[in-house]
Amino acid sequence: MDGAGRLDRSLRLPRPQADLKAAATGAVLVLRRWLGWKRRTVRRSIDRERPRKLIAVIERLPKRSGIAATALLLLGSAGLGIVKGGHAEELSAAVSDARNAAANYLGFRITAVAINGRKQLTQDEVLASGGVNGRSSLLFLDATVVRDKLKGNPWIADATVLKLYPGRLQIDIVERSPFALWQQDGRLSVIADDGAVLEPYLSRRFISLPLVVGKGAETHARDFLALLGQYPQVRSTTKAAVFVGERRWNLRLKDGLDIRLPENDVANALASLSRLDQEEHLFSRDIVAIDMRLPDRLTVQLSEDAAKAREELFKKQPKKKAGDV
Repeated sequence: MDGAGRLDRSLRLPRPQADLKAAATGAVLVLRRWLGWKRRTVRRSIDRERPRKLIAVIERLPKRSGIAATALLLLGSAGLGIVKGGHAEELSAAVSDARNAAANYLGFRITAVAINGRKQLTQDEVLASGGVNGRSSLLFLDATVVRDKLKGNPWIADATVLKLYPGRLQIDIVERSPFALWQQDGRLSVIADDGAVLEPYLSRRFISLPLVVGKGAETHARDFLALLGQYPQVRSTTKAAVFVGERRWNLRLKDGLDIRLPENDVANALASLSRLDQEEHLFSRDIVAIDMRLPDRLTVQLSEDAAKAREELFKKQPKKKAGDV
């Protein structure tokens, strides 16, 4: 016991507890220091990052630039909406009409149009092909664009456009000539001599044109019809020229006779046909087809009636006996 009457053991117990408390406090301080140093390190690394260039540029802009940027953003959004909504052409037409109206008000209205060289096309068709209408002004009319549009019409081979201020427009065109009728897959079209399809066959004013039939016939018709024209005896009786397999021609005559021409030496075959018709009246015979594809012979197919008559004729002939010469 100590002098106060307490046990000596009770005096020794607080010392270990104080040591443990001090150790815990030290550990907490060390942990706090470590955590605090880590946070400071992260904060410093964040502080050391440079601001992005775009943000820096925006921050340096004047205050009113935000209004301009907002306006540009709204205009861009409107433009995107117009394009996505499919209204770009309508907007372009409206702008064009507005500027043309202003030019017409200032005295640049097209008051006179002269069109030279047209034969098959009307004046309205030429103007429509060139994109010229009552709202067009001479000031904003692009002669090159009008010329290109005119040449897009299959009837027009070439064109010249002159602007004569303040209000005269002159258009000179070179028209293609209708050359033949071309039938393909049941469709009948009017073609030029270079094979260009001019228009569907709707008008009877083209009924006198020669008829060519088959794939590729439109591009080979000029040379073949020129060759056929050298034999008027054959040409005058021909109803259609049929291009077979994109390599040779057949002739279909007006009475239905089918003539199969060879692939090569066509001129010699046509000359033989013309001679045989003049001398033997070949085209007037009761036949349905003439085959000239073999170079050394001409094969004739009789009609059904002619074939029966020929068969009956052979039956009526007396049979030869053995020993008869």
